[in-house]
Amino acid sequence: MRLAGCGKDEVMAFDYKKEYKEFYMPKNRPEIVEIPEMKFIAVRGKGDPNVEGGEYKEAIGLLYGIAFTIKMSKKGTRQIEGYFDYVVPPLEGFWWQEGIEGVDYGRKEDFCWISVIRLPDFVSKEDVEWAVEEAGKKKGQDFSKVEFLAIREGLCIQCMHIGAYDEEPATVAGMDQYLQENGYENDFSSERLHHEIYLSDARRVAPEKRKTVIRHPVRKVKE
Repeated sequence: MRLAGCGKDEVMAFDYKKEYKEFYMPKNRPEIVEIPEMKFIAVRGKGDPNVEGGEYKEAIGLLYGIAFTIKMSKKGTRQIEGYFDYVVPPLEGFWWQEGIEGVDYGRKEDFCWISVIRLPDFVSKEDVEWAVEEAGKKKGQDFSKVEFLAIREGLCIQCMHIGAYDEEPATVAGMDQYLQENGYENDFSSERLHHEIYLSDARRVAPEKRKTVIRHPVRKVKE
């Protein structure tokens, strides 16, 4: 999966991972952070993300198709106001399962998810709708599942997880312990979800070396 461009025109491109390290490059120990509103392209789905040829894999392809259509709009007829060159941000995902708080890693088939890629602030809902239509024409593919979302996560705990996805529960346990020791608690709801940011290409990086930001919504415990 190509997460960034290359070549001379990319040298000065705005890179969200580097410019907003507090959101994308946390330490591998828990920390509390306030997350502002961000714009995303998104695809919703259900089921085990590891199924080959499944809904999740399809969603990733759709997202990147639209992400790069918007990024390369500068070379076409649609000139987006305020456009600046940028590196496409990493893939992210919001995850939940009906009837439980957080996620149960042993029940992957029950996952509900929203896969997302962050958009620069200059991109509007209308720009995304244009990109969906444009990509469909050029690629002969249906991109209608891709939607525009604006999400404000607010107060959260986050931590860098280094290792296989199936080993995330250990990192989450450390996050929960930090909350308990520092006067916070998880604040999951239908609007506030388990959030992961994938900094490593799973096709090229060994499981034990993968970097994933894990982020949970929290609130202060009432005295």
